[in-house]
Amino acid sequence: MLPRLRYRLETSDASAVEVHGDRTGEPGQQVDVRVRLPDGVLRAGLINPHDHLHRNHYPRLGRPPYPDAYAWGRDIHSRASDEIERARTLPRRDALLFGALKNLIAGVTTVVHHDPWHPMFDEGFPVRVARVRMAHALGTDPGPTPIGAGDPDLPFCIHLAEGVTRAMAEEVLGLDRHGLLDGDLLAVHAVGVDEAGTARLAAAGAAVVWCPTSNEFLFRRTASAELLRSGVDVLVGSDSLLTAHGTLLDELRAARRLALVDDATLRGSVGEVAARRLGLSAPTVAVGAQADLAHFTRDPLEATPADVALVVVGGVPRYGGPECAALFDGAGVPTELLTVGGVPKLVAAPLGSVARRVVREWPEAGRIFR
Repeated sequence: MLPRLRYRLETSDASAVEVHGDRTGEPGQQVDVRVRLPDGVLRAGLINPHDHLHRNHYPRLGRPPYPDAYAWGRDIHSRASDEIERARTLPRRDALLFGALKNLIAGVTTVVHHDPWHPMFDEGFPVRVARVRMAHALGTDPGPTPIGAGDPDLPFCIHLAEGVTRAMAEEVLGLDRHGLLDGDLLAVHAVGVDEAGTARLAAAGAAVVWCPTSNEFLFRRTASAELLRSGVDVLVGSDSLLTAHGTLLDELRAARRLALVDDATLRGSVGEVAARRLGLSAPTVAVGAQADLAHFTRDPLEATPADVALVVVGGVPRYGGPECAALFDGAGVPTELLTVGGVPKLVAAPLGSVARRVVREWPEAGRIFR
């Protein structure tokens, strides 16, 4: 068990946050370690509402554009079956750890894994994994277990209308027939939602999880401005490297370039709105909050992983610059060195060695570190 360290994170504006064990603490008490962070902002860690953690070493597969995700899936399993089988040879432990690292380097402290729960998530996994009900998609999950089954108190995630055809627009009606068009719904992608579907999603109080670079890769378009401005809650997710460009920060920059929603919406999409939709505690650095923190040297809407100076999950440092070495040592966290965007970074072991193995065997995955 790691020591319950008391430490003080000091920022350039003379403000500071103290961490006592796994919570933020009352300032001014005796601390074991002080860390002077570079210029920037210390804030609650980002929330990534959509990833497939074990698929971030896969290359981007397919020959887009496609009419829908079902056609893409059929095509890659026919055309790229050898590449898929080779990617599956990476042990699940290493695949999940690489996915965790992809999130940490972007300042993410909580992520939704849109796949079955894995026991690793209960055993000191480097990032928090939010619990949700989930199904893959209406066209792939009709099986014996009813779509949406599970703890009814959890939000329900499903890839919905992931494509540009009439059939994709009609998936909103299909979900309604399952009784799942409600305020618990996190509709992932929603590229093909039409005017009628937009009205239904908004009236139901559903949320949309927007992954712009993944959508643009597969379909050469993304969720509509009409949907994103309809009053639905908008969350921004990273998706996996199988279709997306990079980390959650890449998605935020892409979303900002598209200018379909304002900056306040983008900030909420990975912050307080995401937390509310996922049933999580409000992200804050206030005294008594869970110590899930990230320090950015640039605005997160403009940042790359090189601009992330420190990430702390439950009070435990997981990623940071060399200036944080004493914090890692005091917390009893062994570190490894990575170069991210040309800048040296410390990562909690064994994330660095896992990353080196992954990038050696699947070089395209290294784009998250450039």
